[in-house]
Amino acid sequence: MASRASLWALALVLLLCLSSPEAGDATRSSGAGEGRWSASALRGRVRADPNMEVKFDFTPFLIQYRSGRVQRLMGTRVVPPSLDARTGVASRDVVVNNKTGLAVRLYRPPPSHGDNKLPVLLYFHGGAFVVESAFDPVYHGYLNAVAAKAGVIAVSVNYRLAPEHPLPAAYEDSWTALKWVLGHVSSGSGSGGGSSWLAKHGDVSRLFIAGDSAGGNIAHNLAIRAGKQQQQQQGGLGLGRVAMIKGLALLDPYFLGPHADPGAERAWGFICAGRYGTEHPYVNPMASLPAEAWRRGLGGARVLMTVSGQDRLGPWQRAYVDALRASGWGGDAQLYETPGEGHCYFLNNLESPKAAMHMATLAAFVNRDD
Repeated sequence: MASRASLWALALVLLLCLSSPEAGDATRSSGAGEGRWSASALRGRVRADPNMEVKFDFTPFLIQYRSGRVQRLMGTRVVPPSLDARTGVASRDVVVNNKTGLAVRLYRPPPSHGDNKLPVLLYFHGGAFVVESAFDPVYHGYLNAVAAKAGVIAVSVNYRLAPEHPLPAAYEDSWTALKWVLGHVSSGSGSGGGSSWLAKHGDVSRLFIAGDSAGGNIAHNLAIRAGKQQQQQQGGLGLGRVAMIKGLALLDPYFLGPHADPGAERAWGFICAGRYGTEHPYVNPMASLPAEAWRRGLGGARVLMTVSGQDRLGPWQRAYVDALRASGWGGDAQLYETPGEGHCYFLNNLESPKAAMHMATLAAFVNRDD
């Protein structure tokens, strides 16, 4: 069976290099092994079946049909919260917004820290904005390991996915999640369940935002929005300067640069329903954000950027660090590279030497004294 890393590598190649069919250019049979046909093959039909006609082929992630049906091809498995026998980390699910369905899975490390407050890590999963969830078994295992290794209260956000909820839905969910976390940590009281973990154990002065791939993109845009709000009358969060984000960890984040190839442009257009081009700061902060926006947006936070050596997004990830440093930003930007590995390799085989080093780097970033 192919590993998650190999699937992500294939997905990234297809995302950046291949052209997706235009609406009506292809149809796909629902039967296994029956292949793909062009629209001309259907001309003899009296009436085309909208459940068979492909509107957008975003393999290996999903296929969207003209009927509106979305067939996800990966990232649909879920596991319940639990007490992890290997790490001793406990997890719970909390619904943040009943109207939108926004939910989070919280992780609490074993009680080996006494009454000491713990850093809070707000985490966003990857999946090209269209697949995966906070409840996926791979992410569940990863966040268990992060909570144990870094000694953090982790909050994994189950944001809405495109195409049913195109961007900026995920960005709005991230903002709601941030305010929810800050509200519970700062108030010192929770409504019970996982939110009480934040109130009792979370340290509002050590709030970190992190994410991988698409989740790294979400984390960056959330940090920029929070920084802008922070400059406006107590930040708009109602929590004053105490709500500043301590650090931002971008793990193989999804960014594009100028002159993106047609396949990447179509994919991005699909994700955001054509609302934003590939020069928009949401996906291309290097070219689109002025230096003042970097300084204002990220404030005094520190940033960790991880880059996998075989990741085709690597040039834009490195350019992000260069742009941040050149902006006159007063924080510390750390670049951590892993040669010979593909996009988000660290999610699989957590005990491999390279994945373990990646995890140790993230843990050290969160727990560094400065």
